[in-house]
Amino acid sequence: MIRKIIQIDEEKCNGCGACAMACHEGAIGMADGKAKLLRDDYCDGLGDCLPACPTGAISFVERKAAAYNEAAVLAAKAKKNQPLACGCPGSAAKTIKRREKVTETTAPSESELRQWPVQIKLVPVNAPWFDGAKLLVAADCTAYAYANFHQDFLKGHITLVGCPKLDAVDYATKLTEIIRENDILSVTVVRMEVPCCAGIENAVKTALRESGKWIPWNVAILATDGRMIERV
Repeated sequence: MIRKIIQIDEEKCNGCGACAMACHEGAIGMADGKAKLLRDDYCDGLGDCLPACPTGAISFVERKAAAYNEAAVLAAKAKKNQPLACGCPGSAAKTIKRREKVTETTAPSESELRQWPVQIKLVPVNAPWFDGAKLLVAADCTAYAYANFHQDFLKGHITLVGCPKLDAVDYATKLTEIIRENDILSVTVVRMEVPCCAGIENAVKTALRESGKWIPWNVAILATDGRMIERV
């Protein structure tokens, strides 16, 4: 049948997962850091996901599609032991078991944070500490997951943190201005392995491209249990 159904522009999608959270039917999920329409028959065509998208990546089209199947949607919800309202593996609950470590009492380590504020939404575009800076752009969960975050990442960097899933903004715009208007020497991205966290990496890629500058950059990906999965 021909009916109204959503369409997702992957070029505009920043992987934040807001649309998947807004889709109560589970028609949208995250794959390879991008939002995907998983099943036509799960989309009711009402468009709750449209206003949730911060980049305007979702629109309506009329095309041949399976009819909305409410019974299938309800059955799929019932099968999930731990239903994820957002459809994102990053929201799955898990317990991480650690062995107790016996250590001698030592003086607490000093923080390597070099500036304030650190939230992407709050930092000014122009600040003296951006001059000649090595920029660290990190998903805010990374500092909690990775034990040596200060020594391995924060040290010697100007730090910007955010969560592309929870902040209803496009980081790329702000990051483009910062890179374009300041003498940034390099950019390091630290993100979690979960799909929605790809949004912060995509925002940096977009900012580097739109800034018109060539700046060396690298990405570190962490597992939810704190292991380093990849660093390139």
